[in-house]
Amino acid sequence: MREIIFDTETTGLDNRADRIIEIGGIELFNHFPTGNTLHIYINPGDQKVHPDALAVHGITDEFLKDKEPFAAVADEILAFFGDGKWIAHNATFDMGFINAEFARIGLPPILPDKVIDTLSMARRKHPMGPNSLDALCRRYGIDNSHRTKHGALLDSELLAEVYIEMIGGRQAAFGLSISGQPGQAARGEMAMEDDMAFAAALERPRPLGSRLSRSEAQAHEALVAKLGEKGIWAKYASSN
Repeated sequence: MREIIFDTETTGLDNRADRIIEIGGIELFNHFPTGNTLHIYINPGDQKVHPDALAVHGITDEFLKDKEPFAAVADEILAFFGDGKWIAHNATFDMGFINAEFARIGLPPILPDKVIDTLSMARRKHPMGPNSLDALCRRYGIDNSHRTKHGALLDSELLAEVYIEMIGGRQAAFGLSISGQPGQAARGEMAMEDDMAFAAALERPRPLGSRLSRSEAQAHEALVAKLGEKGIWAKYASSN
């Protein structure tokens, strides 16, 4: 199962006018980071970075002047995501901008069934909140002390750790399945070998004898006889 944890930074909050200026993504395969990442800065054209947005991410108009427009990087973004799930924190915001950018260049939208919103997951799992990315990092003991500004790739890396914890922690990916990547096959095989060795260690060289005394066995036989031939105990006694 392939998933892409991603985040965007934008010139502002209105996807009808504002534009994406940064996108970062982390690839997961069966909930494990593969090391494959996406990180692109994007020229928003004539749209300027709003001062409030600048205070959040620190990306200036001057910095973006020599970057490529969204149309030039759309194929690279789609190739990286491929058939994977699009996973974001408050995905409604990010997907609104992604689909608005696609619409501007004549590409179809990403459908909702391809998207997972970790904010919705967090609200179901922790209904009392808070459920911001920073709050979830504190809840799960994830170091985010280096997050002085929002950044698409850094936030994706933190969200990947949060997401893995929300679905049960890293041990959730240690199944006995031997399908997928070679490393995961090896982990599955080792787990199966360990279980088999443990079971073998518990096996006795010879069965233990009955711990019933003769008088106890006779008392049991007498009780079973009173139940009649159709009694359930008589049925099991006759089958032994």
